[in-house]
Amino acid sequence: MEFLASVTPQDFAIIGFLVFLEGILSIDNALVLALLAKRLPKEKQQKALSYGLVGAFIFRFVAIGLAAYLIKLNWVKYAGGSYLIFISLKSLLFGEKKDEHKETNTASFWKVILLVEVTDIAFAIDSILAAVALTPKFWIVFTGGFLGVLLMRFAASYFIRLLDQFPNFEKTAYLLILWIGIKLILEGFHLPGLDFHDTSSPAFFGFWGLMAATILFGFYRKKQL
Repeated sequence: MEFLASVTPQDFAIIGFLVFLEGILSIDNALVLALLAKRLPKEKQQKALSYGLVGAFIFRFVAIGLAAYLIKLNWVKYAGGSYLIFISLKSLLFGEKKDEHKETNTASFWKVILLVEVTDIAFAIDSILAAVALTPKFWIVFTGGFLGVLLMRFAASYFIRLLDQFPNFEKTAYLLILWIGIKLILEGFHLPGLDFHDTSSPAFFGFWGLMAATILFGFYRKKQL
C-alpha cells in the first residue's frame, strides 16, 4: 500500500517516454541483432535471439541498479551528462556511421549469442544512463528498460514505419538525449532553486516543456511540393 501511495501519474508518463525513446534509438540496434542471428541456420535464429533476450534482461537489471547508485555521485553526473551530450551532438552534427555486417556461411551458436549479448550491452548504456537521469525510482527505470528490450526484439518494424512517416523522430531522439545530458550536469552543481523532480519548481515545467516540444517537433513533416 505504501508503494502504491508513492506512485504518481508522472511515473507512468516517464515510463511511456522511456519506451518511446528506447523504441526510436533501438531501430538500428534491432537490425544489427537480426543480422547477427542471420549467421546461424534458420532453425536456430529465434533461439539465439531468445537467449540474448534473457541475457539482456539480466544485464539491464544489474546495470540499472549500479547506475541508480552511481548517479548520486556528482562526478558521475558530470561524466554521464558529458557522455550523453557527446553522443547526441555527434549524431546530430555528423550522423551515425553504419557498420557493415557481412554474413558468414557458418557461425558458432554460442559465439553468436555472445555477440548478441555484447551488442545489447553496448546499445543499452546510453538509454540506461538517460533513464536514471530522469527519475531516481528504480522500478520506473527497470520497467522502461524491460519494455524497451521487448521493443528492440518485436516492434522494430513499427518504429521503422514511424520513421518513414516522420523522419524527424531520429533527430528528436538525440535532441532528447542532449537535453537529458544538460539536465544531468546542471543537477551536479546543486544550484539553489533548480529541482527537476519537484512539480512546484519552474525547472520541472521548463525541462518537461522542452521535452514535450521536442517530441512534437518529431511529428513535423515538410510539405511536399
